[in-house]
Amino acid sequence: MKRLSAVFGFLALVLFQACEGPPGPQGPPGFDGQDGQDGVNIVATTFQVNFDFTQEENYEAIFDWPEPIFESDAVQAYILWETDGNDTEIWRALPQTVFFEEGPLVYNYDFTVFDVRLFLDGAIDPTLLGPEWTDNQVFRIVVIPSDFPDARIDLTNYEAVTKYLGITEEDFKNNTLLPKKK
Repeated sequence: MKRLSAVFGFLALVLFQACEGPPGPQGPPGFDGQDGQDGVNIVATTFQVNFDFTQEENYEAIFDWPEPIFESDAVQAYILWETDGNDTEIWRALPQTVFFEEGPLVYNYDFTVFDVRLFLDGAIDPTLLGPEWTDNQVFRIVVIPSDFPDARIDLTNYEAVTKYLGITEEDFKNNTLLPKKK
């Protein structure tokens, strides 16, 4: 009986094995499709601002976008933290916290579709800060379009963001924001 089922199993394998033959004749040509629209370059918008945090301005600066951004766009701000011995600029993502004996200082930002606000926050009294913490502060702001391809990128890493988005130094230096009219 085992021998008979082995023979039938072998015959079933041979009979149901896929066969391949020569290709059939060429079919009729199809119709040409319509031309699609050209692709769109999705480009991040970049800005650089330089200003002093002052008591008169409540230790903040508000800048209008040249044109409103979309609600779904992402905005990331960076502060020029230091320059190393080789004149390499070191940028840090906001918010950025510095701890003093008197309490923490936080460089922070928020934005709307119409403007971006950079401000000092934290428990420290800003009048106690030296000019190295308030004067001549340089910020870079990147508006990342919402329709940018989904990517796993660390937005807090300035170098990774600029590399991934193809942003150059000139992109920042040629594009500044104007302070909001009060």
